[in-house]
Amino acid sequence: MPPQQDKEGSETLEESHLAKDSNLSSHPHEFPEGGLAAWMTTFGAFLIQLCGFGYTTSFGVYQDFYTQHYLTNETSSAISWIGSLNTFLATAVGIISGSLYDRGYFYHLLITGSLLQSFFLFMLSLSKPNQYYQIFLAQGVGLGIASGLVYVPSIAVISHYFRRRRTLAMTFVAAGSSLGAIIHPIMLNNLLNASRLGFGNSVRVSAGFVSLLLLIACLCIRTRLDPPTTPVNYIVVAKKCIDDAPFLFMIAGGLFFQTGFYFPLFYIQLDSIKHGLSVTFSFYSLVILNVSNCVARVMSGFIARFTGVPNLVIFATISGGVLILGMIGLSSLVSVVVLGVIYGYFAGLYIAMMAPLAATLTPDLSELGARMGICFFISGGVNYLTGTPISGALLTSNYTWWIPAVFSGVS
Repeated sequence: MPPQQDKEGSETLEESHLAKDSNLSSHPHEFPEGGLAAWMTTFGAFLIQLCGFGYTTSFGVYQDFYTQHYLTNETSSAISWIGSLNTFLATAVGIISGSLYDRGYFYHLLITGSLLQSFFLFMLSLSKPNQYYQIFLAQGVGLGIASGLVYVPSIAVISHYFRRRRTLAMTFVAAGSSLGAIIHPIMLNNLLNASRLGFGNSVRVSAGFVSLLLLIACLCIRTRLDPPTTPVNYIVVAKKCIDDAPFLFMIAGGLFFQTGFYFPLFYIQLDSIKHGLSVTFSFYSLVILNVSNCVARVMSGFIARFTGVPNLVIFATISGGVLILGMIGLSSLVSVVVLGVIYGYFAGLYIAMMAPLAATLTPDLSELGARMGICFFISGGVNYLTGTPISGALLTSNYTWWIPAVFSGVS
């Protein structure tokens, strides 16, 4: 009997080792790290960002056009409230869409958000000159909510397919918004300022383009994992966040930095025109910034492999704050190009690392949607709502550029 027991014990031990080896070998298959479905989903999320935040960060074109032509009775601060509310809602609604994503409502959010974005863009095209409330409701409120419904879910769904290469995939998705911020300003400037289509038809052309891309995105994106059987409780997640010091520092850092983050994006085109630079060049000043931004987002995933995500975020925020102060000396073509290229690059690094940093600091991926929603709402949402309107108020009708530059850079 003892030999038989030893044999059985040996077989049991061997089976245990084989089970462990099997688990280790099958574990990578939980995250495909590639494949057709994974990259189609990544491409679809890329298009969502191109149409969502890519359009939001193109508001500098609208800021210039509204100030000089379409809403001439309004101050720069009042007009910037449209873009600020749009940006605020695009991130703040994430606290709701993130929770719904965790509960398995991804496709509902994707389709509803896409349809609403298309709808409100066409509603914007019906707005009349000097009818501030029409533009505010369509572009500020409607587009903001629509973008917010898809922003967090389109990033979080990448975690269904990638773990080891998650940062690289997420930075590719983030590059969609900066590419959108290149394409949309070129299209809008040429439609609004260099054609005879008028505001309504110009916006309708833009709306048709966005609607087509959103349709492609909806056809590409697919989820892979089932939602957790027990829905994520936001109160429980929030309590965990309070006890998570690195996560709190990330939120606090974003809270300060993003107060002034959008000042160059909203005002560099208007700044160029008011300093006497050619109108044609000024139309492309925002494009120059966003081209550099796009390059940075693509490169950020590779850079983060060597620096680490947290270190790269810290370096980008410090550099970005210093460069915003550089807008004080913005007066020549060379200064606009240099500032646009360098600030655009560091801004791109920062934005590209926001989602990977949140994912890195999330131990339980079933809570990723909730954590991203909380993070983006607190660190970005509130500041998006107040930062650029305060900058616009400090700018005044006399266009005193150094005061908002100091406020945005120091914050």
